Amino acid sequence: MGTRADLLVSGGGTGGVAAALAAARAGRRVILLEESAWIGGQFTSQGVPPDEHGWIEDFGCTASYRVLREGIRDYYRRHYPMLPEYAAQPRLNPGNGWVSPLCHEPRVSLAVMEAMLAPYVASGRLEIWRHATVSSLDLDRDRVRAATVSHCGESKLVEASYFLDATELGDLLPLAQCEHESGSPGRPANNQAFSWCFAMEHHEGQDHRIAKPSRYDYWRDYIPKLNPRWPGPLLSWTVPHPRTMEPLQYRFAPHQEEPKAFSGLWSYRRLRDRSLYPPGFFPSDICLVNWPLIDYRDGDLITSTPEQRAHHLKAAREMSLCVFYWMQQQFPGLKLAPHVLGTEDGLALSPYIRESRRIQALKTIEEEEVSAELRPDATFAEPFADSVGIGYYRIDLHPSAGGDNYVDVPALPFQIPLRSLVPIRVSNLLPAAKNIGSTHVTNGCYRLHPVEWNIGEAAALLAAWCLENDTVPQSVASKPESFQQRLRREGVELAWPAQLNLEEGDAHRHAH
Repeated sequence: MGTRADLLVSGGGTGGVAAALAAARAGRRVILLEESAWIGGQFTSQGVPPDEHGWIEDFGCTASYRVLREGIRDYYRRHYPMLPEYAAQPRLNPGNGWVSPLCHEPRVSLAVMEAMLAPYVASGRLEIWRHATVSSLDLDRDRVRAATVSHCGESKLVEASYFLDATELGDLLPLAQCEHESGSPGRPANNQAFSWCFAMEHHEGQDHRIAKPSRYDYWRDYIPKLNPRWPGPLLSWTVPHPRTMEPLQYRFAPHQEEPKAFSGLWSYRRLRDRSLYPPGFFPSDICLVNWPLIDYRDGDLITSTPEQRAHHLKAAREMSLCVFYWMQQQFPGLKLAPHVLGTEDGLALSPYIRESRRIQALKTIEEEEVSAELRPDATFAEPFADSVGIGYYRIDLHPSAGGDNYVDVPALPFQIPLRSLVPIRVSNLLPAAKNIGSTHVTNGCYRLHPVEWNIGEAAALLAAWCLENDTVPQSVASKPESFQQRLRREGVELAWPAQLNLEEGDAHRHAH
């Protein structure tokens, strides 16, 4: 006899945590699976500070996401010896990184997420299984009946009423024989590069150079084969501007950059700013490296075999270490910071993955519906009467495994249609991350932290609603009004304010 739950959420990333929290709050019994040791995904195990929009402090996310954001700030105020003038700032940015108004250390968002889930774990309503993945699904026509879960080396059977796929690659979709796609039209392997991020310090006058990585010569001479072409060797401070493709010269000056847009790479994704603390308390800032230099595009994780996937993951880690070694030849005081990411080598626990398998949904979000260039006279993207949330981010595609260079064009403030969360056939499997009904292009603006959180929360509330009302997602999608009222009561924003300054929305945005 297996374990029974109302919802099995596979993938403990940003969307998975939001889904587990929403379902548990709705009174449902939930099992959350996470492949690594840390829940939180982009925020934590992948090490990426949240990319947000210029309105995020006032609107443009769900109420629970706002609780997370403020919880991160409160954690610093309570537990870190921050100088009073900084701790008192209502919009505290702990890392003073310019990519986001809330750059911070992954361990802090991990602690806050675990605290948000703690009451439901304590009550027995939520179980979190770490080091756990779904290995197979038991199917009955258009429904999933049970999942076989590999958990810490043991095989366990979990029966559930609903199965939410919050994995980074949409791994449940093929197991459920759920209609899906990947990549661009006719090119299923043409997915965006993934990155293995790392954190580092800088100690002026010291020498922390690591041993030369075994494949350093390969990456030193590597010139990306992309169209439009890359301006030269990958290991260079010169990259293509993601919007114009003209050569762009990066600035990198440890501890010398101001926390303002485009000031340089040291402050770009800075997780800790030592100037916010008494002199000498922290010997260095913490800089998170998630730059074009570590975009791995030599293979695709979705269409590869398990052996090929293992090779690409290992190669991506080696590539990141080679980039770090290359920087150390110019700045010997750079030092990996393993304590920041919970690993021994200073690399993140998990790779940062930008693109997933995508369900064939009742509604696929098209470029014409969200692109500012294709809607030149519009303030908003195409309105959806079945909205289950809102988001904003440029259409931002990193270089792909298929040889495409950047695609980075403006988008408009958009909505998340309920139909994009509903598969065309399978009745009790829902996407809860980047695997909704989008295209290769529109995925580029629906993939960031607040949107993924919103998707996970909406998917879980949809499953809970269906259980409460003895219905299925396809039926709710045809008459969404009552469900939307439930979402509003839970603090999910379904529409943008009528008046918006679009320049504000792009204020904290740069190529991700």
